[in-house]
Amino acid sequence: MDDFTHPAELAQVSQTSPVLVIVEHHVLARTCILSILKREFTGFEIVELPTTRGLKWLSGIDVRLIALNIEDKQITDPSIEDSLALIAGSYPNAYVALLSNRDDEATASAAMQRGVRGFFPTSIPVEVAIAGLRLVLAGGVYRPLPIMGQNDAPCLKTITACTDAHELSGIHEGHGATAILHERAMVDLTPREQHVLAALELGLPNKLIAVKLNLSENTVKMHIQHILRKCSAHNRTEAVLRWSGRLSGHNGHARARAPSSS
Repeated sequence: MDDFTHPAELAQVSQTSPVLVIVEHHVLARTCILSILKREFTGFEIVELPTTRGLKWLSGIDVRLIALNIEDKQITDPSIEDSLALIAGSYPNAYVALLSNRDDEATASAAMQRGVRGFFPTSIPVEVAIAGLRLVLAGGVYRPLPIMGQNDAPCLKTITACTDAHELSGIHEGHGATAILHERAMVDLTPREQHVLAALELGLPNKLIAVKLNLSENTVKMHIQHILRKCSAHNRTEAVLRWSGRLSGHNGHARARAPSSS
């Protein structure tokens, strides 16, 4: 499928349904992603494009999110800079997500500084990517955060979630507000607890967390109890809010009015 075949096909796209756009050069990868998105996002119409040049045919359509695969390219690559500028100019209200073969802090930070709301390394599991896309569509930000691994080397494993308007605007405007979890908070958690906390932010159940982290469900429950105790939280929601720096009060321990059930 190339750009010249899209005008007739895009004419069939609904003018009222919200639209997700996937920009992926490789046909096989694009077809696979399209199939997954159609299954998971039934309330949206999914449009596939091989390049950003096809975006010109989407005028007048309610585009909510544009996902662009940059493969191995740097964010500073002229072609990527041009694509991001085209998207921002043509669809300023659409969220932008990047798929990347790179899994490093520099690339993730550079993406956030350019207004990207979701950064998805191709190394992450598909269920995590889907949860991240839902987070972006809900007005949040998905990106890996650097944490300390077993040999104290920075690695990209955890996810940030942000729904506060002020924090979101700071990220969008490139003011360097890329890390929602505070460093002082992160050092009080063990690496494994940080992994569990990242999964809690995505709303994953214990069973899925256990599979994702290769742990038993009992071990997951133990880590969650440790996390709750360390942040003086009554439930998962309150724990995520506290460690995300979105609650304020005496010594940062204000009580959240969140449901007590987890």
